[in-house]
Amino acid sequence: MTWQGALRRLAGTGTFWIGIVLVILYLAFSIARPDAFPTRFTFQTLLIETSVLLVLSIGMTFVIVTAGIDLSVGMVLIFSGVLAAKTMEWLSPGGDATHAGWGIIGLGLLLSLAGGAIWGLVNGFLVAKAKIPPLIVTLGSFGAALGAAQLITGGVDTRTVPEKLRDSLGFGTVLGGIPDLVLVAAVITLVGAWLLHTTRFGRYTYAIGSNAEAARRAGIGVTRHLVLVYLMAGMLSGLAGFMNLAYFGTTTIAGHGTDNLDAIAGVVIGGTSLFGGVGSVLGTVIGVFIPSVLRKGFVIVGVPVFWQPIAVSVVLVAAVWFDQIRRRSRDRK
Repeated sequence: MTWQGALRRLAGTGTFWIGIVLVILYLAFSIARPDAFPTRFTFQTLLIETSVLLVLSIGMTFVIVTAGIDLSVGMVLIFSGVLAAKTMEWLSPGGDATHAGWGIIGLGLLLSLAGGAIWGLVNGFLVAKAKIPPLIVTLGSFGAALGAAQLITGGVDTRTVPEKLRDSLGFGTVLGGIPDLVLVAAVITLVGAWLLHTTRFGRYTYAIGSNAEAARRAGIGVTRHLVLVYLMAGMLSGLAGFMNLAYFGTTTIAGHGTDNLDAIAGVVIGGTSLFGGVGSVLGTVIGVFIPSVLRKGFVIVGVPVFWQPIAVSVVLVAAVWFDQIRRRSRDRK
């Protein structure tokens, strides 16, 4: 294929046009506030603030490609962060984890990942084995995970987070100034792209989303695969919870009520179809950054905060509408 043909093929994809929208938004805000928006500080804070949501959205991409949905990721993030914070407190002298060492921090990370994985496993089992619609299953997990977090903490945020964790993962940098949180999100993104686009696991994910019954008849273990997909989404929610804990230095129980919707919005805006079988990690990355750029740009330009959810909602509905047009066009061929 010539480079001209490759460009034409790229221009025909939804990811290309979503990328153009992101560039236009960035340029528009840069022109509106050239002194504040296109700066290294703004760009770095934008990356940091988006890193946790990006990790959530990578797991959500796999779920939606299978024609599923996971409404519980934000609450699983909270539960996992609470589990990690309380574990580090319980293992620290006097119940104060502020000066905890790397051993205790490592155990906190393991508990956070395990907590997320357990919720993902429960979701996957109920969706794949019990055949309960994923919307109902994950809506139930949404409430259960939040309730469990509140039971553990008594409804009060845990604030004794290890200083070493905050100074390293929370605010540390590597390779000449790249924030640790951004590096973790980048690694997860690259691994997710490799898994979805180059491995048998990814091919099975697309096949199940396109037609689960046909995939089953082709010899794919649909039940097992769906359990693994939801397990992975839960584990990534656990990792996001630990990242969030490191950055904010508290469990922020009341601060993630819309994380599930933000993750779904980013994935769908990026071109992943809610009907399954279509999607890409690159599209998710672009889709996650569009709402983030909108919010950051509105704050810097001085647009009232009430317009932010309206703008994001308009972009989301437009993305779903475009997906439906694309599906109808494909069905006619």
